[in-house]
Amino acid sequence: MKPFLLGVLGCSLLLSVEALYSPSDDVVELTPSNFNREVMQSDSLWLVEFYAPWCGHCRNLAPDWKKAATALKGIVKVGAVDADEHKSLGGQYGVRGFPTIKIFGANKNKPEEYQGARSSQAIVDGAMNALRSLVKDRLSGKSGSSGYSRQSDGGSSGSSKDVVELTDDNFDKTVLQSDDVWLVEFFAPWCGHCKNLEPEWAAAATAVKEQTKGKVRLGAVDATVHQVLSSRYGVRGFPTIKIFRKGEEPEDYQGGRTRGDIIERALDLFSDNAPPPELVEILNEDVLKSTCEGSQLCVIAVLPHILDTGAAGRNGYLEVMIKMAEKYKKKMWGWLWTEAGAQMELESALGIGGFGYPAMAAINTRKMKFALLKGSFSETGIHEFLRELSVGRGSTATLGGGVMPKIHAVEPWDGKDGQLPVEEDYDLSDVDLDEDFEKDEL
Repeated sequence: MKPFLLGVLGCSLLLSVEALYSPSDDVVELTPSNFNREVMQSDSLWLVEFYAPWCGHCRNLAPDWKKAATALKGIVKVGAVDADEHKSLGGQYGVRGFPTIKIFGANKNKPEEYQGARSSQAIVDGAMNALRSLVKDRLSGKSGSSGYSRQSDGGSSGSSKDVVELTDDNFDKTVLQSDDVWLVEFFAPWCGHCKNLEPEWAAAATAVKEQTKGKVRLGAVDATVHQVLSSRYGVRGFPTIKIFRKGEEPEDYQGGRTRGDIIERALDLFSDNAPPPELVEILNEDVLKSTCEGSQLCVIAVLPHILDTGAAGRNGYLEVMIKMAEKYKKKMWGWLWTEAGAQMELESALGIGGFGYPAMAAINTRKMKFALLKGSFSETGIHEFLRELSVGRGSTATLGGGVMPKIHAVEPWDGKDGQLPVEEDYDLSDVDLDEDFEKDEL
């Protein structure tokens, strides 16, 4: 090694052990152990210098930095990070050279770079300008957030209003004690991959909340602020996504990072945990409305009259429908049945017309469109029918009149075999048929 390099190395090693600031200064010494508490969770405006003790420019700045800290005492907080010793902290904020000065204002997750001169007066002026801007924003109702950044541009990225901001304080109650399934992203504000994921996560959160009726939720944890959580779940890189089910150990999310991938995984989780939809007999108009409204499709079967099948036959048809409802439960469709002849207006509107039982139709009550089962009333036939509809294929028609037909109130099936109507018996014991017959002959 050349003597010059040895000299530089020796100087660097010597200077690296010398701190530029002492506890007697008004400059707050910041480290990974106190940075979140002092800066990120503070309402104060902070000026933070990231320095290296061996850096000549840093040593030249130190007297002015101390002077500015004293002038701003009680007004603006001034701190310093030995980024040579605490490389991870410097790395979090993209520090590439020394000294780097950042202003932590309203949104602590997005500090601004200080671009002014390095004199104490210039530093104080820059701090006061930043403070005026902060106060102006607060006066106009704007406020920063140390949590998940909110996008509200109305564009394709959507809004993160449905991403639940999770913290050390609310995590256990919100997630672990919930009966819902949670997908939780652990992110860092400076992480490029996290920034790319944010619009996808936000769009997925809205879609998943709607499609699962809130039974699967998406949350986000700023792991640089809420280090208790990130440490508890062994978060080592960003973004890290974990799946939480009540009473179970968290599971690492291994899927893709597009909104489509996230939604698909969320719906699978919902399907795994949700009970199958209830198969309901159409007893009145309210039953039809409550089952079909809010569902993309309502699957309705018209089963043969009980006298044609008996209880065993009817239960066989109902069992097939229940299996199909289980198979397609993540679609959150409505499932209904009625007996042939009980709802004639409905049959007429669907073009079933009093024959061909059992029959099945899938109705979109929003568009007033329906499709009829053409194949067999079996698991295979119904699966093929519904699979075609779920991918946008299959022929459809407009419901008769463009409105839902009249639904009659009927008594529920008692689960028993049907009985023929009992005819009235006539008592002929007091009639002498032979005597009357003889009189007629005469």
